[in-house]
Amino acid sequence: MKRLKYILLMLPLLVAAIASAQHDNPLRKLQIAELAINRLYVDTLNEDMLVEDAIRGMLKGLDPHSSYTTAKETKALNEPLQGSFDGIGIQFNMVSDTLLVIQPVSKGPSEKVGILAGDRIITVNDTTIAGVKMERSDIMRRLRGKRGTKVSLGVMRRGVKEMLHFTVARAKIPVYTLDAYYMIRPHVGYIRIGSFGATTYGEFVTATDSLKRAGMKSLILDLQDNGGGYLKAAVDIANELLRKNDLIVYTEGKAQNRMEYKADGRGKLQDLKLCVLINEYSASAAEIVTGAMQDHDRAKIIGRRSFGKGLVQRPIEFEDGSMIRLTIAHYYTPAGRCIQKPYEKGDREDYAHDIEKRFKHGELYSADSIRFADSLKCQTLRRHRTVYGGGGIMPDDFVPLDTTQFTALHRALVARSLVINATLRYTDEHRKELRQKYASFDDFNANFQIPAYVTDSIMAEAAKANVKPKDDAELEKTMPMLRQQLKALVARDIWDMNEYYRIMNEENRIVRRAVETIKEWNKF
Repeated sequence: MKRLKYILLMLPLLVAAIASAQHDNPLRKLQIAELAINRLYVDTLNEDMLVEDAIRGMLKGLDPHSSYTTAKETKALNEPLQGSFDGIGIQFNMVSDTLLVIQPVSKGPSEKVGILAGDRIITVNDTTIAGVKMERSDIMRRLRGKRGTKVSLGVMRRGVKEMLHFTVARAKIPVYTLDAYYMIRPHVGYIRIGSFGATTYGEFVTATDSLKRAGMKSLILDLQDNGGGYLKAAVDIANELLRKNDLIVYTEGKAQNRMEYKADGRGKLQDLKLCVLINEYSASAAEIVTGAMQDHDRAKIIGRRSFGKGLVQRPIEFEDGSMIRLTIAHYYTPAGRCIQKPYEKGDREDYAHDIEKRFKHGELYSADSIRFADSLKCQTLRRHRTVYGGGGIMPDDFVPLDTTQFTALHRALVARSLVINATLRYTDEHRKELRQKYASFDDFNANFQIPAYVTDSIMAEAAKANVKPKDDAELEKTMPMLRQQLKALVARDIWDMNEYYRIMNEENRIVRRAVETIKEWNKF
């Protein structure tokens, strides 16, 4: 009865408020809607979830990159860019529902207590994690924790019958954003940046200093698959390559005055010959660096048109750790090109399928499939070459996607984790033998070949999953790249990502084009 009286009392007030809101501001309308739903809805509601859904609903009608994340989601998104996290310090993968240690982080807490590559972690603080189909996120949550806290691990090791027990004190674990750097040819350095984070510039300086000592006179800067990250990291790296007062990028929006970022002239790499590599997955901060190099005629850009993510997000943090990332401006290259590709507000699905549409339209296979309106023409700032705005950075030298290497069969094998799982099994069984047989990576690279039974086992497992080549020709096309990838993955597990790219880059068409370009430059 009391509840009924309360509802009867509330109804006139809400009706009056709603009537008033017709002539009031929209925010008042939103407040009344929330009040009505919270107080009168037939079922019990979680008010926090109601508010979160309202925020997500508002942002959904905006651009594709304005977003809301919970505290947990925010932490997961920021962690790879912040340069470190607290944990036990292992690289791992799941094999047959068991955590397999690929490598302990050098000088990290797991290495210090004696955990080795190839170890299988069975229990964490007496909770079994192997063979119970535990989610990867749950396993990571158990392994990570506050710096200085301890975690007990039960470990099975090849050749040891009983379970080994280790107590690991969690510590700060560095996160690196440079995937690889090495001398790819005499006097030619190669650096691949996976993302732009808090430590990227420092890693870049360390890499270039090392390569200069090795005789680097030209640089291949590989930004393929780089989805972006921190603006500051991109600006700092561009600063190393450009002359004093060269504009790197500027931002501008309705409520955001034009803000310019210029080179200070103290960069140590201004005289290096430079190629920048991009593809359809290069975005945001990667496009800022690429656009600056192209507009100033500082580098030759090689690859395929970049993603086209040119919206600036401002983080708005809430007390509970959740966050809104609100788009406040556009990124523009020095010549005035807007990096952002077109989009319809509220149509995120169409935006998300843009890369797929590029496949279908043939853009990834032929530069002739790309059409730019004359209104999008711009001129580079030194040589006055024609470049185009309208979304993404179009390379100077287009390299089509190689369908002879990456066949439909190969993509299906990778998608079903058959390739990575075969590699992990092989490396686990032969790790000790491989380390003894190949004293150095150069020896391994020159002499190691993937045994035929490994590829045979992959194809046998594929057949069980009804994945088969359409004909003998497709199988023949698939095998060279499959063997190359397997060899690279073994090298990664024995050494590191650097060695993986040293193998894979020899068959990467975009990288090979850059090597050829610099070779031609050096003739003159």
